[in-house]
Amino acid sequence: MDKEKLRNAGQNQEQEKPKEDQTSGLIEKIQQLGQTNVPQLAQDSKIHCLTIIGQVEGHLALPPQNKTTKYEHIIPQLVAIEQNPKIEGLLVILNTVGGDVEAGLAISEMLASLSKPTVSIVLGGGHSIGVPIAVSCDYSFIAETATMTIHPIRLTGLVISVPQTFEYLDKMQDRVIRFVTKHSEISEDDFKDLMFAKGNLTRDIGTNVIGNDAVDSGLIDAVGGIGEAMRKLNELIELKNNSSIGENEGLVQ
Repeated sequence: MDKEKLRNAGQNQEQEKPKEDQTSGLIEKIQQLGQTNVPQLAQDSKIHCLTIIGQVEGHLALPPQNKTTKYEHIIPQLVAIEQNPKIEGLLVILNTVGGDVEAGLAISEMLASLSKPTVSIVLGGGHSIGVPIAVSCDYSFIAETATMTIHPIRLTGLVISVPQTFEYLDKMQDRVIRFVTKHSEISEDDFKDLMFAKGNLTRDIGTNVIGNDAVDSGLIDAVGGIGEAMRKLNELIELKNNSSIGENEGLVQ
């Protein structure tokens, strides 16, 4: 009888091991990437959720107490999303203060080049380099109370006061302006007016746009929340699938 109990106990322990392995794997994934699959979405869901939160970390590592989104983690995910046939659409959720300009532009450029439908939603804030990321998707939403800060490119820390430094900043700023105006309905002049406005920010230049203001300016497509964003993404996925079916039928004929 005791031997049978021991045998049963050993079998129970073996059955529990996969759960422990799954848990440790999930914890490791959260530690490495800072995120995991959205709990309410099934594993076989056709939509992937990508979060851009805190500060976009670029070439320099930020202090450990900072909440960051590391671009070296985001870029491989975007490559995997493009290659995975099970993923038909991408939902990008932003609540970011901005961060590294080149890293933010790299993420924006990759999002804009995905062949699959993409929808972004700004919750809380999509400031600074978060603006190009927000407009890089096929359709963009902003929560009614969410804020976006538009300001000129800045460098923190030591700045070498030579013409080359300022020329580099100007070129970087032009990249941001060109990208935003290309992927949204805002004109270049209007975007520059928001970027260089004086008096809107305390002792600084730039503009805060909130909810409807971002939509009225043409920067963001619509005011809405998660429900509206998911409906729009499913609509874009359906349109793409119908278009693909039509093309295949044309080839068959």
